[in-house]
Amino acid sequence: MIGRLRGILLEIEDDEALVEVRGVGYIVKCGVRSLANMANGAEVILHIESQTREDGTRLYGFLSKDERKTFQQLLGVQGVGPKAALSVLDVLTPQDLAQAVATEDKSRVGKANGVGPKLAQRIVIELKGKSLSVTEGFVPVIGHSAPAAAAPVSVNGESVAALMGLGISEAQSRQAVEAAVRELGPEAELAAVIRASLKAIGR
Repeated sequence: MIGRLRGILLEIEDDEALVEVRGVGYIVKCGVRSLANMANGAEVILHIESQTREDGTRLYGFLSKDERKTFQQLLGVQGVGPKAALSVLDVLTPQDLAQAVATEDKSRVGKANGVGPKLAQRIVIELKGKSLSVTEGFVPVIGHSAPAAAAPVSVNGESVAALMGLGISEAQSRQAVEAAVRELGPEAELAAVIRASLKAIGR
């Protein structure tokens, strides 16, 4: 069982990274956030979750133990497979997801590509009370009163914020997101817009 890989990133294709470790190339499926923080030719350290099925073993890679643990927790929810679990982590960090679960904010979870309202609600219900982070001292901030409804945020705005969180300038982020939305259409999912924007930027 592979739990961790440390090697050189040779290439990224779609949602997969090819990582060379001592002459052996490993194909690892990763989320948008992880891929955006990798660069060809650079050393990467990935925390690995292995999934063995009839058609073979697939490796899923994460840049932090928190993400791997959250991925494992998501897979324990009925109806959530690896693709949906990665989609959730594309739009929410483990801490964000823990907060959404704690406040029963299924709308935030439902922004993940391929996660409908019913599945989002099931994720919130089944993850309630479970620890989603291994970060020492992390405690979700929960108000004593019912949380106020969050103001709606557009896919454009969230996509720009996500790109800026990766160190991309606001101007470049807005330009890339606007181009992605023009290409994909106004109804495009958040993860798809982020992926297209990163591709346009060359990340």
